[in-house]
Amino acid sequence: MARVIVLGAGTGGMAGAYEIKELLGKDHQVTVINDREDFQFVPSNPWIAVGWRKRPEISFPIRPYLEKKDIEFIASAVVEIDPNNNVLKLDNGTEESYDYLVICTGPKLNFAAVEGAGPHGGFTQSVCSLDHAESCYDDVKALIDEPGPAIVGAMPGASCFGPAYEYAFILEAELRKKKVRDQIPMTYVTSEPYIGHLGLGGVGDSKSMLESELRNRHIKWITNASVSKVEDGVMHVDEMDDDGNLKRKHELPFKHSMMLPAFAGVDPVAAVEGLVNPKGFVVIDDYQRNPTFKNIFSAGVCVAIPPVEATPVPTGTPKTGYMIESMMTAIAHNLKADLDGGVPDAKGSWSAICLADMGDTGAAFVAIPQIPPRNVTWFKKGKWVHMAKIAFEKYFIRKMKTGSSEPVYEKYTLKALGINRLKD
Repeated sequence: MARVIVLGAGTGGMAGAYEIKELLGKDHQVTVINDREDFQFVPSNPWIAVGWRKRPEISFPIRPYLEKKDIEFIASAVVEIDPNNNVLKLDNGTEESYDYLVICTGPKLNFAAVEGAGPHGGFTQSVCSLDHAESCYDDVKALIDEPGPAIVGAMPGASCFGPAYEYAFILEAELRKKKVRDQIPMTYVTSEPYIGHLGLGGVGDSKSMLESELRNRHIKWITNASVSKVEDGVMHVDEMDDDGNLKRKHELPFKHSMMLPAFAGVDPVAAVEGLVNPKGFVVIDDYQRNPTFKNIFSAGVCVAIPPVEATPVPTGTPKTGYMIESMMTAIAHNLKADLDGGVPDAKGSWSAICLADMGDTGAAFVAIPQIPPRNVTWFKKGKWVHMAKIAFEKYFIRKMKTGSSEPVYEKYTLKALGINRLKD
C-alpha cells in the first residue's frame, strides 16, 4: 500500500484528494494535511470584504467530508519537508512519512516586499484569505461611516489581478448602495503595463472593456505602478514609463486601500534545495512532477510558471481555477500510472477560464492557451456572468461536501460560457 499525502486543502488540494482517492481506490492511502480545520472558498473573498457573504456561507469543516470518503485528515502546519527521507515534520511535533507527496499549499503572501503593506502591521487590506477579507470588511464599514479616498490594485510582482478588479467594482457598487459613493474618490493602482493586462498580456478586448468600466464608474487609474512604501493614509507610488524609467512620483492619500501582494513560495517548501525556483515556487515538468524528487508532484498557485512577458514593473502569470483543476486531474492519473508500473503521461491544461464578478455585472474570459499566441481568445461581459459566478460558488461548495471527483470548472464554467469542451 502506498501513502499519498496531499499538502494543502484549498481549491486544488481538497478537490484533488477526492479525485486521487477515487482513482487509486482502497488499496492505497490518501492523507490530506492542512494548516487549519476548515475549507475556505477563496473566490468569494471579495464578497466577504464588503459584507455580501458571511464565513459560514463559504467555509465548512474539512474532516467529516474527507473521512466520509476514507481520506485521512491531519490539521497541522508543516514546518519542514525532508524529501531525501520522504518525511514531513509538523508543528504539532509529529512526523508523517509518504511514498508520494502532492504540494498544493498555495502561496506565501509577500507583504514584506513593500514597507507598510498588509493587514497585520501594515496599512493596506487584502482579500487573499478569509481572515483578511473579514478584516477588510471592518475597514470598509469605517470608510462608509467616515468617507475618504479609496485605493485598490496590485503591488509590484503580483500575479493575480482578477480579484483586484473584482474588488474595485464590488466596492464601488456597495458604496453606491450606501449612498456615499459621491464622497469617496477611487483610484486603481496596478503594476500591469495597461488596464486589462491581467498578467496574461491581455485577453481579447480586456483593455478597452475594463478601461470603459473604470471610466463609467469614475475610477481613476495608474498603470506601470510600483508602490514603494505605504504609510498611514498615504501610498507612495512610482509610475514608470514603457521603458521602465521613472515617469512620475505620486503620494496618494487614502482612507481605505486593498492591494494584492506579490506571491512567493511558503517557507517550508521554499527551503528545499532542488525543489523550487529562486522565489520558492515548485519546479515541475510537463507531468506536474518535480525533476529532482520524482515522487513529489505539485499544482496550483505554488508551482513555477514564467511571466507571459517582460513588463516595466514586474508582473507574474496567474493560475486560474480551471488550470488548477486540470493539474490535479493530471496528477491523479500520473500517480496511478506510476503505481501500476507505467509511465506518467497526463498533462494539465495551460488554458485560462475566469468568471469575474463586477458588483452588478461581470466579465468572463477564455484564453487557449493561457500564454500568447493563442488558438482561442474570448472576452465577454454582462449580468449573466454575475449570476453565473454566484451559481458556481454554490455548485463548487456542494461538490466539496459531497466528495464528487467530477471536473467542476470544465462541467459548469464552460456550460455557463456556452462552450462544450476545451481543446488545447
